[in-house]
Amino acid sequence: MHTEAIDPPGVQWLRVSPKYVTVRLVEWAIGNVVMLAVLSLPLIFVLLGWWRWPPLWLAITVPAVMLVLALWRLVLIPRQVRAIGYAERDDDLLIRRGIFFQRTMVVPYGRMQYVDVAVGPVERSLGLCTLKLHTASAGTNAHLPGLPSAEGARLREQLSARGEARLAGL
Repeated sequence: MHTEAIDPPGVQWLRVSPKYVTVRLVEWAIGNVVMLAVLSLPLIFVLLGWWRWPPLWLAITVPAVMLVLALWRLVLIPRQVRAIGYAERDDDLLIRRGIFFQRTMVVPYGRMQYVDVAVGPVERSLGLCTLKLHTASAGTNAHLPGLPSAEGARLREQLSARGEARLAGL
């Protein structure tokens, strides 16, 4: 189901690279291995007899619930990556994301102060980057992850040029 608020008519969305799924999976694995290890410590201590509290059922339930939630997030990762999109229009850049809670952000070119391209180690190995847009508003969280490096460089230059052109007209 699409709504006009999220999908304005006539907008052709460009999607991020499918390789971004790998980046998200690595982040998921690192975060969940650490979290499950920490949450499993009480269970290990109870089983070894070092602790008498929490009860065994609680020591089992907490990591089990975390594991179920982690697996649910794992299933959602490919769909979340497919939901990320962007569109360049004459006066602004649209950024779209979200499955359940969808969000479309409009960043006017004239409001951009600078455009930043960031690359982490996993992104670098896959030839990807993250484009960050900085505006006068501190609350703006406009970033576009999972772009091929060449597309990120092109967008950085294009958006910077458009931003300067719009700002010069003010």
